[in-house]
Amino acid sequence: MNDQKMEFPDMQERFFSYVKIDTQSSDSNPEFPSTAKQMNLLKKLKGDLEILGLEEIELTKWGYVLGTLKTNQQGKMPTIALIAHVDTSPDVSGENVNPLVHPQYDGKDIVLPKDGVIIKVDENPYLKEKKGKTIITTDGSTLLGADDKAGAAEILCAIKYLAVHPEIPRPNIRVLFTPDEEVGRGTEHITAEEIKADYGYTVDGEKLGEIEDETFCADSVDIVITGVNIHPGYAKNKMVNSVKIAAEIIDQFHKDRMSPETTEKREGYIHPHQISGNVESTTIKILIRDFDESGLKEKEDYIKNIVDKIAPSYPKAKIDFKVITSYRNMKYILDKHPQVIDKAVKAIEAAGIDPIKNIIRGGTDGARLSFMGLPTPNLFTGGSNVHSRQEWIALEDMQKASEVIVHLMQLWTH
Repeated sequence: MNDQKMEFPDMQERFFSYVKIDTQSSDSNPEFPSTAKQMNLLKKLKGDLEILGLEEIELTKWGYVLGTLKTNQQGKMPTIALIAHVDTSPDVSGENVNPLVHPQYDGKDIVLPKDGVIIKVDENPYLKEKKGKTIITTDGSTLLGADDKAGAAEILCAIKYLAVHPEIPRPNIRVLFTPDEEVGRGTEHITAEEIKADYGYTVDGEKLGEIEDETFCADSVDIVITGVNIHPGYAKNKMVNSVKIAAEIIDQFHKDRMSPETTEKREGYIHPHQISGNVESTTIKILIRDFDESGLKEKEDYIKNIVDKIAPSYPKAKIDFKVITSYRNMKYILDKHPQVIDKAVKAIEAAGIDPIKNIIRGGTDGARLSFMGLPTPNLFTGGSNVHSRQEWIALEDMQKASEVIVHLMQLWTH
């Protein structure tokens, strides 16, 4: 294992150049990528791979950027994919991001200059652990975009380090940048065969030292209610208001449990996140999450029983109930490939960090890639408060993420 001190002097500059490009994705546009502006960063990343001298560089028609840094070892070597996504959350603006540097952080609340945004230590106890570090935030008017532009910067800084240090052994490395991860579509137009790797790592986590090998199983439920619309002045005994039926269904859901706002850790949830329609037709869209497939089924049956209970009261209405499969817990796959996690643990330890095994209460490209044939856990970036104007990251943690990647690549050579 290479034990020289690693430095990544262009980390901050590279990261800032990425976050200043607006790549907010859209969850309402069926096109792919869902926003054309994501291509601005993807084109830049393609150019950055070219500058670093990678081979087999490609920007596909769907917006995937791929490149290869070939092994410097004799004999057959595995190919390891390093993956980050370029889009930022649809929920908070990523336009005109103005990153601010807070050197030698004093351990106190960070007051941002715009919109009265304050990152409070009592609400962010992890922040206090970064006293003396270099903290990067926005000015308070946007999110920062460390999710996942930090991952992109960390991957490329590690790749550059490996390229200029040929004495460090490395396997074949495939770099992949994806669009539309934040809207759950990041792997929609790519295959494991196109990635051409044996194993992968998304660099898209949060706290220093975290390895995430488990995510939710996810489905969604669509309930479409068809009522009867009549002029309201002449509607007695004729109108069937689908909006009211939808409200009645949602009102039956638990108020004190089984929702995002009442669950944590390994608890799953039912999340009605969108309702739209009128008297004649109303659609309820519901997210279902659980770490076990059996938990998904229980929650879907719970909703179906509510619908079946209410439906007889409205014989003139039609209620369609549909379950759509989203993704499954990647642990089902990763448990069959323990070396992928074992090497990540050793790489984090080699960087002088305590490994933290964690779960993801959300989705990741790695979940879908794992079931596509590319076992892919998730590594930390150092970011916190993602999807928020209170987002922050420590520069030193970003440096450590790149160091972990370098150690990890060495481990895959033996």
